[in-house]
Amino acid sequence: MKTHLPPKQPIMDQLNAQATPLQAGSTHQPLEQFLLLAKSTKGAAVVALIKQVLEAPGVYVFGELLEMPNVQELANGPNASYLAALNLFAYGTYQEYNENTNQFPDLSPVALTKLRHLTVVTLAAKSKHIPYPVFAQELDMKNLRELEDLIIETIYADVIRGKLDQKNQELEIDYAIGRDTKPEVVADIVNVLQEWCDGCEAVLGNIEDQILRANKHREHCVKTKQQIEQEVASIKKAIKASSSSTSQDVEEQHMAADTREMEVQATKPVKKSSKIKGLRGSGKLWTKSN
Repeated sequence: MKTHLPPKQPIMDQLNAQATPLQAGSTHQPLEQFLLLAKSTKGAAVVALIKQVLEAPGVYVFGELLEMPNVQELANGPNASYLAALNLFAYGTYQEYNENTNQFPDLSPVALTKLRHLTVVTLAAKSKHIPYPVFAQELDMKNLRELEDLIIETIYADVIRGKLDQKNQELEIDYAIGRDTKPEVVADIVNVLQEWCDGCEAVLGNIEDQILRANKHREHCVKTKQQIEQEVASIKKAIKASSSSTSQDVEEQHMAADTREMEVQATKPVKKSSKIKGLRGSGKLWTKSN
């Protein structure tokens, strides 16, 4: 797109608004009434029913209707193009319609808009960031404003949730509904799911092995801790006993030394002190002897 027209003011208010949450079964409940009608219709009535389904608001899955026997009977009649159109809405895109218009009946503008909505859902399932040029090619829309209007319509149709990023010219996808699945790809889906399950089993086995190793390591650590604690307790007990014995020996040595010292002092002779008398006022000292 070479031109960038400024969006209308209402669009500016909606650019970063997310769609309201999808209600459970919102794309299935509107189809139920058509399924009930299809059970009792054939031929041209089935064609009229298909036209209504392709234009009906809120109907974005078609697999159950497509599988009905009276609908499949159209494949061998003059109205086979309507069965092809129903297949297109169930599995295809707008580009497929645009490249093979001769295989389908004339579709109303409402039906073509719904097909574009379904194409946006398909693109959203492949990438979370869809550039505007991709939309322009897949939807055959060159006008930027019309393209943004269609994307916003798709968001408010409750089939995708996302935000328009005008700066980077892309749609950021948060959520998209699931479309019908072709029968021929069911086997591939089963294989992918089986591989995923096998991978989960392998991861689970590895986790269980790690748990066993961790438990064994924990048991070893607990035993080692208990052994160390026992050894530490034994060492403390031995040190305490040794310290007590050493203190007793030192005390006995001190007592023996004190006893010897007392004995030595008891054997020493006592020396008598001499008495000295002096006369006051005299410069001489007189000694009185016995």
